[in-house]
Amino acid sequence: MDYLSELYTRLRAAAPGMELRQNEPMSRHVTFKVGGPAALMALPKTVGEAGLALRTAAELGIEPFFLGNGSNLLVADEGYPGFVVRLAGEFDQVREVNRRLWAGGGVLLSRLANAALDRGLTGLEFASGIPGSVGGAVTMNAGAYSGELCQVVESVTVMDRQGNVSRMSNAACDFAYRHSAFEDGKRLILSARFALQPGDRAEIKAKMDDLNARRKEKQPLEWPSAGSTFKRPQGHFAAALIDQCGLKGLRVGGAQVSEKHAGFIVNAGGATCADILALMEEIRQRVFQATGVALEPEVRLLR
Repeated sequence: MDYLSELYTRLRAAAPGMELRQNEPMSRHVTFKVGGPAALMALPKTVGEAGLALRTAAELGIEPFFLGNGSNLLVADEGYPGFVVRLAGEFDQVREVNRRLWAGGGVLLSRLANAALDRGLTGLEFASGIPGSVGGAVTMNAGAYSGELCQVVESVTVMDRQGNVSRMSNAACDFAYRHSAFEDGKRLILSARFALQPGDRAEIKAKMDDLNARRKEKQPLEWPSAGSTFKRPQGHFAAALIDQCGLKGLRVGGAQVSEKHAGFIVNAGGATCADILALMEEIRQRVFQATGVALEPEVRLLR
């Protein structure tokens, strides 16, 4: 019996209520809508289930991959031959504690921003249109329109691969541009606490509506994508460089550089992971040849 089969058997016996999926199509879990199956996926609903999943995997020498909303992820066409953990249940809740907003790692940022609006709390307006989950957004210090998660995260509660839970302060998270201490995948983000300020609900809503209208006008939200494909090079903007090189509309198979926003690659219909990767490499080569700037992918690959 292979290790993943052993893991499935142990988890099924120890936690019959935990949702486990074998050969789960990852195209259902990434915003690009591409990718082959994950050999095994667990969707723990409680801290106890999450701890059991991670401890059991560690005992078998299996390193889990922690999946958020898949909004910054590519999965290989042949799939992922490992163990994926995606939070559910109590990790999809938002609550207010001592004028601090607490959100589980599985909560979508759009929902979190709306929860802040409902409570008249300002500081998360920039996040209302980011398609990621709290866990994924904290991991990459997601941001937009001059806002970043590091500006509002007060602390993060995490679980290590042995199932131990601890809380980390903002300073301990090592936040930087599209970076945090969680990028190494050694800790599962269970929740985060946000320090926001009281504000006027009408003003908060007006700002969210304005930012979302700007997104809709400038970004190809009607197509599956992973948002900005490349990180912002120092002193430049990736989209401007790509546009400058005349690459809008460039296609490889079903993958296309958006004609609306050059910083986005979209699945224009039937794209594969291989198509997207090939198009990314073509863009990188052409931009480097024309400008001398080396673009670095913001989208991550799981294979």
